Amino acid sequence: MNMKKTLNGLVQVIVDEAERNPDFSKRIEEALGLQDKPKKTAASRAAHRRAPAAFDPIELARQGEGVLRARLGELGLEQLKDVVADYGMDPGKLVLKWKTPDRIIDRIVEVSIGRAKKGEGFLSSGLSRSD
Repeated sequence: MNMKKTLNGLVQVIVDEAERNPDFSKRIEEALGLQDKPKKTAASRAAHRRAPAAFDPIELARQGEGVLRARLGELGLEQLKDVVADYGMDPGKLVLKWKTPDRIIDRIVEVSIGRAKKGEGFLSSGLSRSD
């Protein structure tokens, strides 16, 4: 079997499952960044060791990089790691091992600005619901 057929088969299985299973579909959308991360409840947070983020970095990124960096600069190393963990900014589980606050801040800023800018093309294209 060639690679193209194998990958097409895999994608079809994922699509079929997403159509049958709304929870699976929602998790795929979150993983792809197509949907905002849901707020965690106290019960789901109990299973994790990290504390919730001190604030929403994506919302601050919409106010500007300087605003976001200033607020992040007020946080300690563990609080920065809380932001990374709470907002899923470390899929490879590498950032949480970093020891330098500036390096973690750079990662948070990079991801937050990217997420804050999603959809700007549609907003600035002049299209509206009445079009």
